[in-house]
Amino acid sequence: MFAVIRTGGKQYRVTPNAVLKVEKLEAEPGSTITFTDVLAVGGEGALTIGSPVVAGASVTATVIAQDRLAKIIIFKKRRRQNSRRKNGHRQHVTVLRVAEITAA
Repeated sequence: MFAVIRTGGKQYRVTPNAVLKVEKLEAEPGSTITFTDVLAVGGEGALTIGSPVVAGASVTATVIAQDRLAKIIIFKKRRRQNSRRKNGHRQHVTVLRVAEITAA
Protein backbone atom coordinates (compact mmCIF):
# COMPACT_ATOMS: atom_id res chain seq x y z
CA MET A 1 0.00 0.00 0.00
CA PHE A 2 1.21 3.52 -0.75
CA ALA A 3 -0.05 7.08 -0.45
CA VAL A 4 0.82 10.46 -1.89
CA ILE A 5 0.81 13.21 0.75
CA ARG A 6 1.34 16.95 0.55
CA THR A 7 3.37 18.83 3.16
CA GLY A 8 5.60 21.88 2.99
CA GLY A 9 4.45 22.67 -0.55
CA LYS A 10 5.82 19.36 -1.86
CA GLN A 11 4.33 15.95 -2.60
CA TYR A 12 5.78 12.68 -1.29
CA ARG A 13 4.99 9.07 -2.19
CA VAL A 14 5.13 7.12 1.07
CA THR A 15 4.86 3.47 2.08
CA PRO A 16 4.65 1.95 5.58
CA ASN A 17 8.01 2.01 7.45
CA ALA A 18 9.48 4.47 4.91
CA VAL A 19 11.86 7.14 6.23
CA LEU A 20 11.60 10.56 4.61
CA LYS A 21 12.89 14.08 5.13
CA VAL A 22 10.31 16.86 4.85
CA GLU A 23 10.34 20.61 5.42
CA LYS A 24 10.66 21.49 9.10
CA LEU A 25 7.59 20.71 11.22
CA GLU A 26 7.07 21.93 14.78
CA ALA A 27 7.23 18.58 16.60
CA GLU A 28 9.44 16.92 19.17
CA PRO A 29 11.37 13.73 18.35
CA GLY A 30 9.27 10.73 19.34
CA SER A 31 5.94 12.47 18.77
CA THR A 32 3.32 11.40 16.24
CA ILE A 33 2.07 13.46 13.29
CA THR A 34 -1.05 12.77 11.23
CA PHE A 35 -1.27 14.00 7.64
CA THR A 36 -4.82 14.42 6.33
CA ASP A 37 -3.68 16.03 3.06
CA VAL A 38 -3.64 12.68 1.21
CA LEU A 39 -3.82 13.16 -2.56
CA ALA A 40 -3.88 9.49 -3.61
CA VAL A 41 -4.01 6.03 -2.03
CA GLY A 42 -3.10 2.84 -3.85
CA GLY A 43 -2.34 -0.81 -3.33
CA GLU A 44 -3.35 -4.28 -4.51
CA GLY A 45 -4.04 -2.96 -8.02
CA ALA A 46 -6.54 -0.32 -6.85
CA LEU A 47 -5.82 3.40 -7.00
CA THR A 48 -7.95 6.12 -5.41
CA ILE A 49 -7.24 9.67 -6.52
CA GLY A 50 -8.75 12.55 -4.54
CA SER A 51 -10.23 15.73 -5.86
CA PRO A 52 -8.23 17.39 -4.34
CA VAL A 53 -7.84 15.04 -1.33
CA VAL A 54 -9.07 11.52 -0.56
CA ALA A 55 -11.93 11.77 1.95
CA GLY A 56 -11.26 9.93 5.21
CA ALA A 57 -7.67 8.99 4.35
CA SER A 58 -4.76 9.79 6.64
CA VAL A 59 -1.09 8.95 7.08
CA THR A 60 0.44 8.64 10.55
CA ALA A 61 4.18 9.15 11.04
CA THR A 62 6.60 9.29 13.96
CA VAL A 63 9.21 12.04 14.23
CA ILE A 64 12.70 10.53 14.37
CA ALA A 65 14.76 13.73 14.49
CA GLN A 66 15.02 17.41 13.63
CA ASP A 67 17.99 17.68 11.26
CA ARG A 68 19.71 19.88 8.70
CA LEU A 69 20.67 19.06 5.12
CA ALA A 70 24.10 19.50 3.58
CA LYS A 71 25.29 23.06 3.00
CA ILE A 72 24.25 24.70 -0.25
CA ILE A 73 26.66 27.29 -1.66
CA ILE A 74 25.28 30.32 -3.50
CA PHE A 75 27.98 32.04 -5.58
CA LYS A 76 27.21 35.10 -7.67
CA LYS A 77 29.76 36.68 -9.97
CA ARG A 78 29.45 39.56 -12.36
CA ARG A 79 32.23 39.17 -14.88
CA ARG A 80 34.69 42.02 -15.46
CA GLN A 81 33.10 43.99 -12.60
CA ASN A 82 35.26 42.67 -9.72
CA SER A 83 32.00 41.73 -8.02
CA ARG A 84 31.64 38.40 -6.24
CA ARG A 85 29.28 37.25 -3.50
CA LYS A 86 29.52 33.92 -1.72
CA ASN A 87 26.71 32.81 0.55
CA GLY A 88 25.32 29.56 1.83
CA HIS A 89 22.80 27.94 4.14
CA ARG A 90 21.66 24.59 5.55
CA GLN A 91 17.98 23.79 5.23
CA HIS A 92 16.15 22.56 8.34
CA VAL A 93 14.27 19.26 7.88
CA THR A 94 12.22 16.85 9.95
CA VAL A 95 13.00 13.14 9.60
CA LEU A 96 9.87 10.98 9.72
CA ARG A 97 9.10 7.24 9.75
CA VAL A 98 5.68 6.39 8.32
CA ALA A 99 3.73 4.23 10.76
CA GLU A 100 0.47 3.50 8.94
CA ILE A 101 -1.73 4.51 6.03
CA THR A 102 -5.47 4.46 6.58
CA ALA A 103 -8.06 4.83 3.82
CA ALA A 104 -11.81 4.92 4.42
